[in-house]
Amino acid sequence: MIQSVAVILTVAGGQITGFGFSLILLFLGACLLVGICWQLIDNWYARVHGRDWPAVSAVIDIVSVAFMEDDSIIPPLKAGSYNPYYQATLTYIYHYPEKQMGDYSRSFGKKEDAEAWANSYKGETVKVHVDPRDPTRSLLREEDL
Repeated sequence: MIQSVAVILTVAGGQITGFGFSLILLFLGACLLVGICWQLIDNWYARVHGRDWPAVSAVIDIVSVAFMEDDSIIPPLKAGSYNPYYQATLTYIYHYPEKQMGDYSRSFGKKEDAEAWANSYKGETVKVHVDPRDPTRSLLREEDL
């Protein structure tokens, strides 16, 4: 792949220097890192973006656990590596100004752990942050559980 980039740059009208080559590697590394960490970046953005939204009380009404296949776009490091997991979801109801619904999910390796965690929140009152421009959008932050 690196040779392909070098050939393209050379044919495109210039000779690649060591510095240019380093910049290309740095750019490719950054793209790879963003691709690997996309979920972390997305979660961080959601927490930062919603922290200034008004907080309202919500009641966790429905809890569920689902078996999930590993849907990672990155191939496993070991051959034959398979990482299914269980996703526990807390569904909450809040009023802002009308009745709305939202959910929060967390992944677990064992079904029993996911069920125990989810069931511990059934019927609990929590604080959620609601988008003032779109009351159907809400965010339950991990620190508010």
